[in-house]
Amino acid sequence: MKTILKSFSVLVLALGASPLLAQQTEFKLPPQATEFYEPVVRKVTPGKENSMAPSDAIILFDGTSLSNFVSSRTGQNPEWTVQNGAMTVSPGKGDIQTKMGFGDMQLHIEWTAPTVIKGEGQGRGNSGIFLMSHYEVQVLDSYESKTYVNGQAASIYKQHPPLVNAMKAPGEWNTYDIYFTAPRFNADGMLVSPARVTVVHNGILVQNNVEIKGPTEYIGIPNYKAHPNELPIKLQDHGDLVSFRNIWVRKL
Repeated sequence: MKTILKSFSVLVLALGASPLLAQQTEFKLPPQATEFYEPVVRKVTPGKENSMAPSDAIILFDGTSLSNFVSSRTGQNPEWTVQNGAMTVSPGKGDIQTKMGFGDMQLHIEWTAPTVIKGEGQGRGNSGIFLMSHYEVQVLDSYESKTYVNGQAASIYKQHPPLVNAMKAPGEWNTYDIYFTAPRFNADGMLVSPARVTVVHNGILVQNNVEIKGPTEYIGIPNYKAHPNELPIKLQDHGDLVSFRNIWVRKL
């Protein structure tokens, strides 16, 4: 160490300054030293309104066709109904899922609970959005209906209640903007990092980058199991006439 300090002192003296002065001198970088111009940021054209798909989005449902979905049960064409620009659950026909798989994503989806009120709690306007077919953002008529808070609308089902209840009345359209980071597993199938999700409900932040504890479980504790990097988005048939529209996604 003494040899290093001695060499440093010799270098400083050779430059015409004392070691003490060198220690006190502040070396300031020019602004340009912390500026970079490449790689150039990719340009994306936004929709005319925030709810409209940007130019790099994948349109999953435009109100006319279920061609981007299949039945989760049969793998064939889904039997949900399409009318007036929306798709509606056909009770008993089963869940539907996207043909494509997704991992990290930005998902926009709009939904409405049925205007004919029946049931209470989990029996009222129930459906769900399963990210990667495993991780559920709850869809439920929680406008004026009591249920467990980690099962109400915009909850990460059975894991995280929403920060606030931002529900609109039945028959009005709710909007979810979901920002999802997929879990990572190593080559041995061990969890490296859990999934995380942010949810904006009707323009209000309701899930703030929360950690998902594992696949959604109705009973029991969630536990991660290794799965592919991309999996379909699944929409749930829970027996209620919930409708969806304007569904688009961006891979991140």
